[in-house]
Amino acid sequence: MKKVLVTGSTGFIGRNLVVALRRRKDLEIWTFNREDNPNVLEAAVREADIIYHLAGVNRPERVEEFIEGNTELTRKILDLLRQNRRVPRIVMSSSIQADLDNPYGRSKKAAEDYLFNFVRETGADVWIYRLPGVFGKWSRPNYNTVVATFCYNIARDIEISISDPLKEIEVVYIDDLVDEFLALVDAAPTQINDFYRVRKTFKVTLGELADRIQGFKDMRRTLVMPDFADEFTQRLYATYISFLPKEDFSYPLEVKVDNRGDLFELIKSDHLGQIFLSRTKKGITRGNHYHDTKVEKFCVVKGKAVIRFRHILGSEVIDYPVSGANIEVVDIPPGYTHSIENIGDEEMIVLFWADQRFDPDWPDTYFLEV
Repeated sequence: MKKVLVTGSTGFIGRNLVVALRRRKDLEIWTFNREDNPNVLEAAVREADIIYHLAGVNRPERVEEFIEGNTELTRKILDLLRQNRRVPRIVMSSSIQADLDNPYGRSKKAAEDYLFNFVRETGADVWIYRLPGVFGKWSRPNYNTVVATFCYNIARDIEISISDPLKEIEVVYIDDLVDEFLALVDAAPTQINDFYRVRKTFKVTLGELADRIQGFKDMRRTLVMPDFADEFTQRLYATYISFLPKEDFSYPLEVKVDNRGDLFELIKSDHLGQIFLSRTKKGITRGNHYHDTKVEKFCVVKGKAVIRFRHILGSEVIDYPVSGANIEVVDIPPGYTHSIENIGDEEMIVLFWADQRFDPDWPDTYFLEV
């Protein structure tokens, strides 16, 4: 069983990595944070086969903390390894800012230099990742990345500040980073004296980032979903949802009521159409219309119904009995006028999908009795 040490395990990257590592039953996980007794670190270093060195400081109260948290902790770990004559695999999270002449950048660069010296001295298997901004669940607003700050503020109707909407940033999603780190548990050894970059990153301007996140918030009103085939959109939306206040997970929908029952829309999409649901009273028929191009799917989830079709140029009526006791989907082809009647003794609930969002200027819906 491999033994793995994760420093900074309560930080943003550390928490996500530890959760993923603990899903593997062939690993023994050690963790260390600044608040822990130094003896914990010494014991773990003596045992670890792999060290994920993720501990670091990027927004301290004192400038000296950059050196203490980023440089000196790295030096201490390497000194402990020398004392115990240990050469485990080391994976360190550095930053693309390590080339910048500021206190944070200099402290990360010094930590990198310590590691490269250790490689030259021992031939150690070291992986130093210069990371761009990392975003995803459990990140901290006003600390980790601007993505976290925007998500947190927009979810709470707090004003955001953008100095330059056209400024482009590069970011990596936490689960993509964790997947890459996890692969290093079983990867072949390396002695490359250079930096590593995460394979999958995304670039976006601050203005576009803010607009996308605001669009996620507006979805509760518009019901319009973005294109989740876009990987960055999917990951950004997951991040935004993770920042919702605990008391704000749910939201009401507009319900349209008439003498037949009621109907409400769930989601809409320019790419996937829309999904809506109806509740219909006993003996009531809905529909009696056809579409030129629009296609639909009906699924009765409660009650009994008969869906009837007639080709608009013919006279034959086709009956499809359906029931919530036997879940099935009925396709509604264009050019067929159709209806659905509640023939049961209880309320009928039907889930509908249409391949187009409803457009009042082009509804593509024409009344015609079946």
